[in-house]
Amino acid sequence: MVCENSKPEAPLQASSYFQYGTREIEYLKGKDKKLGAAIERIGIINRPIIPDPFTALVSSIVSQQISKKAANTVWNRLVELLGSISPGIIHGAELTAIQACGMSTCKAAYIQGIAQAALTDKVNFFTLPTLTDQEIITQLSALHGVGVWTAEMLLIFSLNRPNVLSYNDLAIRRGMMNLYHHKDLPRARFERYRARYSPYCSVASLYLWELSGQD
Repeated sequence: MVCENSKPEAPLQASSYFQYGTREIEYLKGKDKKLGAAIERIGIINRPIIPDPFTALVSSIVSQQISKKAANTVWNRLVELLGSISPGIIHGAELTAIQACGMSTCKAAYIQGIAQAALTDKVNFFTLPTLTDQEIITQLSALHGVGVWTAEMLLIFSLNRPNVLSYNDLAIRRGMMNLYHHKDLPRARFERYRARYSPYCSVASLYLWELSGQD
């Protein structure tokens, strides 16, 4: 998960893959012939996820607006500094020490803010998976450094939510335009595709990301 409005990279420290299979594939093929043909051509996409939402959110902040290689370097330094990624340990660390791992003061403050939110129960990361998609987006996007796009990516790449299609993601829109040969993509047209893909929009998203770089 990298920066707003871009194709997300594989998350740091991933330990599993986004789960989908025959049911979702056959549904999308039946709803959309062009997407179905793309799915058939591309095959199964194994996208890593981080099942723990707190760790996933911290990793997304680390990865924002830097390359995958740089993000891995910063992440490894952070893990070495802290020992483990947990709210208490992050909150107890010096801001300058977190920053010295290779991130801006703002990013370091965002990470400590997320830890503070967890410790004060502003966001209960243990019960987060029991909330609806919109409730999760509302809670997380209220945190400094966490926008709607980042929350939407956490729904997919941590919580394995099946029905997320982000209008805020430029690569998804570009993938749609490539697939359907549109020169532009008004919001109303985007929403028609969302309705067509639902309830498996997240699976459609995986393929649209793959299609985003194709002319």
